[in-house]
Amino acid sequence: MPIDKPNADKLFSEPMKQIDQFTFNKSVVDVFPDMIKRSVPGYTTIIGMIGDLAERFTQPNTRCYDLGCSLGAATLAMRRRIGVDGCEIVAIDNSQAMIDQCSKLIARDHGATHVDVNCQDVLDVHISNASIVVLNFTLQFIAQEHRHTILKNIYRGLNPGGVLIMSEKVAFEDQSHHELMIDLYHSFKKVNGYSDLEISQKREALENVLIPETLTQHRQRLKACGFADADVWFQCFNFASIIAQKPL
Repeated sequence: MPIDKPNADKLFSEPMKQIDQFTFNKSVVDVFPDMIKRSVPGYTTIIGMIGDLAERFTQPNTRCYDLGCSLGAATLAMRRRIGVDGCEIVAIDNSQAMIDQCSKLIARDHGATHVDVNCQDVLDVHISNASIVVLNFTLQFIAQEHRHTILKNIYRGLNPGGVLIMSEKVAFEDQSHHELMIDLYHSFKKVNGYSDLEISQKREALENVLIPETLTQHRQRLKACGFADADVWFQCFNFASIIAQKPL
């Protein structure tokens, strides 16, 4: 199958008189593969490992959820590695533009596992009979007062031994370390071709939209929801991924 060359992300390359809040609209969808590759350190590794974890933890006759699926990268990674029978992947995103393109990409894939793609708010999703739930850079876009509710819903819907894979942009309690990680991250973006203007304007667009929390806050919330085992399995600068397992 030929691989389409992604459109270059130039959304913030020109000076803007007014910078609107960042939304996952059609313009973002059109450049999203390039944007995510150049903006999230370790993204390809995380996606690949989600496939590995799906192979390890998916139970027969259960569901795998990709909440905030965007274009379905995690969904496809799971689909290509699930090796047990009777499974279904449920891919959810609240952006219709994302879901429209995700559906096309899923249709072009020939994996055996059925995928159900829906445009829906993750707060409204009923999780049930789940062996894996993925929140891949999703929780950070949800209001903080709703984050416990979402994680509690996930915990209730997971089968014993099921896992949550949650990737997030994180903050740090020590201010000097926090500033160092941000500086290193901005250097990473510059190496990937983003200008100071692009970095500055996108950061302003994401202000009050993407709200990072510390790893301590994430661990405490996950344990409060019932996860006995929750810790980081991947981190690069201020981006990290946590795996949390429901007790058997």
